Amino acid sequence: MPEEMYIPTYDDMLAAHERIKPHIRRTPVRVSDYLNELTGAQLFFKCENFQEPGAFKVRGAANAVFGLDEAQAAKGVATHSSGNHASCLSYAAMLRGIPCNVVMPRTAPQAKKDTVRRYGGVITECEPSTSSREETFARVQAETGGDFVHPYNDPRVIAGQGTCSRELVEQVDGLDFVVAPIGGGGMISGTCLTLSTLAPETKVIAAEPEQADDAYRSFKAGHIIADDAPKTIADGLLVPLKDLTWHFVKNHVHEIYTASDAEIVDAMKLIWKHLRVVMEPSSAVPLATILKNPDAFSGQRVGIIITGGNVDLDKLPWN
Repeated sequence: MPEEMYIPTYDDMLAAHERIKPHIRRTPVRVSDYLNELTGAQLFFKCENFQEPGAFKVRGAANAVFGLDEAQAAKGVATHSSGNHASCLSYAAMLRGIPCNVVMPRTAPQAKKDTVRRYGGVITECEPSTSSREETFARVQAETGGDFVHPYNDPRVIAGQGTCSRELVEQVDGLDFVVAPIGGGGMISGTCLTLSTLAPETKVIAAEPEQADDAYRSFKAGHIIADDAPKTIADGLLVPLKDLTWHFVKNHVHEIYTASDAEIVDAMKLIWKHLRVVMEPSSAVPLATILKNPDAFSGQRVGIIITGGNVDLDKLPWN
């Protein structure tokens, strides 16, 4: 890890929670008797899709935006994102009344682009690869001077995301596991940050699409393996781990499980039908991996973070 990379602490998470409380929702936890019977576990779904911008990423975005001093805030913020971070950063910037510029893949769901624009974000499109995204962003940031709020490899963002699992353990006692999707690792890192202090007996599990399994392969190899342009219906999980998130993954994640796109779609249908909440494919990966690995979770109390609900209703994966 680069020497200049600051690793956020539990105290940073606590400070973030105080900073962002006026700007986020304390999301509910939902349960389903049917899904409990199906998995043989007690599942507790933390519904971050109920945040105003539709995703957990408003936590980290709000922490970064409202932590800026006035001089930097005047120049605004900038980022690159496949959708939810862009939406949430635009939302937080709108609340503070500052500019927000975002670079998004041209293939990002139209629903997510529409949300960014609704909150006042200015979009510059790039090709759907990590290299194109980073090259385009460098140009945009040079032109705007906005503070770079990385979608996940940012201490402020990770501290903000850690507030989600703080709420979850306050809402549900005695969790054996917390399972969350992993792409770049911001939510997982925040979860590790919080639970390693607040509930060290609770194991953190990351869930990943088979067709974008670079975190799984990194975890098994012991070093970061990055794919440039993976393809999966779980469009929120396409980006690779970075130094800061890898620190949390390698030191605190108990296991990473993967699921196929077909298994993700099946899990998504089950949640829509039996939990009766709208969520996007990325959010269905945890349930898909639990169904695929029943022996690991049977008889356990399992927290599941539904990370987002910004799905394009005109392009559902089962249509």
